[in-house]
Amino acid sequence: MRKQNQERSYRTSRRQVLIGAAAASVLGLTPVARASKEEGVSEGLPKAFDGLKPLGGRVRPITADEFHGRMLQAQKLMSEQAPKYDALFIAPGTSLYYFTGIRWGISERLLALVLPRTGEPIVVVPAFEEGRMREKLTFAAEVRAWQEDESPTKIAAAALGDRGIRTGHVGVEETAAFTFFDHFHAVASGLQFVSADPVTIACRGRKSDHELELMRLACEATFDVFRAVFASLKEGMSQEDIGKLTEAGFSKMGLHGGALVLLGASAALPHGTIKPQKLKEGDVVLIDGGCAVDGYQSDVTRTGVFGKALEKVARVYETVRRAQDARLDAARAGRLSGTVDDAARKVITDAGYGPDYKYFTHRLGHGIGLDGHEHPYLVRGSKTLLKPGMTFSNEPGIYIRGEFGMRCEDDMVIAAEGPAKLLTQGFAVSLEKPLG
Repeated sequence: MRKQNQERSYRTSRRQVLIGAAAASVLGLTPVARASKEEGVSEGLPKAFDGLKPLGGRVRPITADEFHGRMLQAQKLMSEQAPKYDALFIAPGTSLYYFTGIRWGISERLLALVLPRTGEPIVVVPAFEEGRMREKLTFAAEVRAWQEDESPTKIAAAALGDRGIRTGHVGVEETAAFTFFDHFHAVASGLQFVSADPVTIACRGRKSDHELELMRLACEATFDVFRAVFASLKEGMSQEDIGKLTEAGFSKMGLHGGALVLLGASAALPHGTIKPQKLKEGDVVLIDGGCAVDGYQSDVTRTGVFGKALEKVARVYETVRRAQDARLDAARAGRLSGTVDDAARKVITDAGYGPDYKYFTHRLGHGIGLDGHEHPYLVRGSKTLLKPGMTFSNEPGIYIRGEFGMRCEDDMVIAAEGPAKLLTQGFAVSLEKPLG
């Protein structure tokens, strides 16, 4: 359920705000937090962290040829739309990285990829940034620079006009700031601006074998860190202490990662509470987080119990785990995405935790890739046709206000045949040993 962008310059996610608010009161005060901040990798970690090592040569970055192939695929899809798209307009964010390999911070100064249906892409860039942009280019492109007293959208419109594109449809990527779209629309009245989703989601929604390899590595690293964290829990720890311990574990592996930590009754709120909590005997411990490997995300939740689980807690855990099994089996190519939510929700409702969203308070899952949350989604009523290579979280939950919450979350990929396959190493083992 964690929502986190790998590039900190892109935007602060809701989950980062929640984690940051919870940690603010102890940042730099606990030994773990101080080491993480000052040393880069934390010193004095519990013994369970000794085995954490950087992934090193196991990580194969996405190549320039792969990025170029993605632009060619987008151009092919633009030709298949009815009516055809004449160009795409993409501002900084994960879609810019997906198609170009370029990471660029969001700013009031427009930088954009303008991808015509045929021919070389156009990059619109502030003139004083042109040199830095050219250093990042790994593909042939027309670079159009604009000075501080010029309109960058006029520059973009002129570039399209020079290609003979003065009318037709331009797809705007969903995260482009409204101000850029609005200015572009004002200076290019002959163009019709539409959503780029039919192209960008179609490209990003189905992962290549290489992308899946990176996601599996991110999931593996998350399991390793979470396993060390659960093995190191001690009475009296706060959720902030456990969160900083998780961050330190990822840092030891050379990765950017973190987690939302919920203890006891606070776990009944899926995104937690700002009220301070201290770990005590019998508490539910919910850790929800992950990391990025070459930009590709993991999102894993494990719920355990510190000490002995109450019978009610154990019963809820078994129900949530069965819902995960049902969801995995229902997630098959050719089915509609909403039916997967239906399958898992039925297990929970039949166990007495219904109806609808009463105890299972959120959708079943979200797409995952370069963004922690991305299209498509597994939610009631969704008509997205599941296709091989689509990746999702699998995260049913039961939340009983004032008592505890339970969520199990793994990542999976739609297979060519049969049920979905896990990207994580396996489902939760037990409340006592969530990661074995």
